[in-house]
Amino acid sequence: MKLLLAIGLGLALVACKQAEPAPTASSSSPAPRTGLLAVGDPAPDVAATAHNGQTVRLRDFGGKPVVVYFYPKDDTPGCTVEAQGLRDEWGALSAAGAVVIGVSTDDNESHKAFAEKHALPFLLWPDEKGSIAAAFGVPVSMGHAKRVTFVIGKDGKISKVFPEVKPKEHAQEVLAAIRATAS
Repeated sequence: MKLLLAIGLGLALVACKQAEPAPTASSSSPAPRTGLLAVGDPAPDVAATAHNGQTVRLRDFGGKPVVVYFYPKDDTPGCTVEAQGLRDEWGALSAAGAVVIGVSTDDNESHKAFAEKHALPFLLWPDEKGSIAAAFGVPVSMGHAKRVTFVIGKDGKISKVFPEVKPKEHAQEVLAAIRATAS
């Protein structure tokens, strides 16, 4: 019995000596982004092919304010109200020089039908894998992005974040944020 105990203790000592030390925070890779981008953060330089076939990088709009709004799903009640509100404010938004890009996990076929059905004048980007949402820190749950909007200033930095969006009021809030970036 003593012999078995000694052998077990010896094996444990050998295993402990061979174990590598746990990595420290400085030796491990950076943690993935948790949480939304914040005001003052640089906007990520993401790109996608929009519903109209146009491939666009976010940096292509440098010098203009950009609204990137994430929404859960095409042609659902809240998402439709939100998109129609932005459409209805399109004249004022475009007069302020703003670019609007809607992003959801739907594909471009769905986006094209949604844009045509509701006469949406702005770009819709597909984010089927959630990589654009991840770049902004937007959660994707059960295949749908959370409803969040970012306003990017002419300097390419986030100037406003709307983490809680009320679809009926949102277009007016976005327009006010765009006007604030111009002043």
